[in-house]
Amino acid sequence: MRGEDLDRLAAEHVLGLLEGEEAALAERLVDEDEAFAAQVDGWRARFAELDQTARPEQPSAGLWDRIADTLSEAPPTPARPRAAPARDNWVSRLWGDLGFWRATGLAGAAAALLLAVGLGLALQAAARKPVLIAVLMTDANEPAGVVNVLADGRAELRPLRSLDVPAGRVLEIWTLWDRARGPVSLGTLDAARTVPLRLDNLPRTIPNQLFEITLEPAGGSTTGRPTGPILMKGTTSAAL
Repeated sequence: MRGEDLDRLAAEHVLGLLEGEEAALAERLVDEDEAFAAQVDGWRARFAELDQTARPEQPSAGLWDRIADTLSEAPPTPARPRAAPARDNWVSRLWGDLGFWRATGLAGAAAALLLAVGLGLALQAAARKPVLIAVLMTDANEPAGVVNVLADGRAELRPLRSLDVPAGRVLEIWTLWDRARGPVSLGTLDAARTVPLRLDNLPRTIPNQLFEITLEPAGGSTTGRPTGPILMKGTTSAAL
């Protein structure tokens, strides 16, 4: 394999994108080839910055209080009767114990509420979880930004480093999924920052779709196509 192919293999191995024969080859090279193992370690250090893009999720303020209330309302477990007649008396008393049934109903309602809250939080987390990710690389082969495409079709750009934008120039974000149509502008920025990407009127994002950022005149490209230097670019792959 050529040097650039080995470098690509090391990067995709770190991202967990390899399958089948390529995955087995990368595992073998890590064990047998010191140079390749060093490339893998280098990519791990570069992609370590991606961990900082994860959004922490906290439970709602009242969730733990509701759990504590449910535990305190649960009825005590009755002692096992020693003889059949005592058991029958206990069942009869329990059947007529309104307090027991009220507590049982409250515990069941609380459990149903917790289940509904947990399901809602799980659905919200699933909607915010990236299904596709594009790591935008500079000409120096360094990660400089990430495009996260979420399960609900939304996307966002998260820069990993600052960019110097000269006076009278802007950063313009582009995407390309069909070479016949050409690149499409997703908007301009005066500085590198986390922004949502407007993909509403575009086809759904697919694997291997290109995203890039170029340096353009103030107001953006006047031709509808990238005209300035490419500062970073990358294609989408399935998220880990």
